[in-house]
Amino acid sequence: VQLQASGGGLVQAGGSLRLSCAASGRTFSSYVMGWFRQAPGKEREYVAAIAWTGGSTYYADSVKGRFTIFRDNTKNTVTLQMNNVQPEDTAVYYCAAGRTVRSITDDNQRLVDYWGQGTQVTVSS
Repeated sequence: VQLQASGGGLVQAGGSLRLSCAASGRTFSSYVMGWFRQAPGKEREYVAAIAWTGGSTYYADSVKGRFTIFRDNTKNTVTLQMNNVQPEDTAVYYCAAGRTVRSITDDNQRLVDYWGQGTQVTVSS
């Protein structure tokens, strides 16, 4: 599976941004999909995950209520809708694929099977 993230950019605090991740291959629906981010000088952290059919979603506490993850298995895409963004959301965002929910949400990121390239999100105050 190859993952291609897009949609990053510069946005003002309180604004919105939508990140998309396109996946290659015919096994997209076999994977739990997720988003991670890495801010300057910090470790990469989990942001959100969505189960195979999209029926269950999971969020880090820091983004709960502001970000929404959804997927379209007919188009092999996963999207992160970011609302009310704040300067602390500034980071490089990565999409990822794993076989289980835990592979995305667990602190042990070595369980992730595939990573996309990052897309920069910068939030100005």
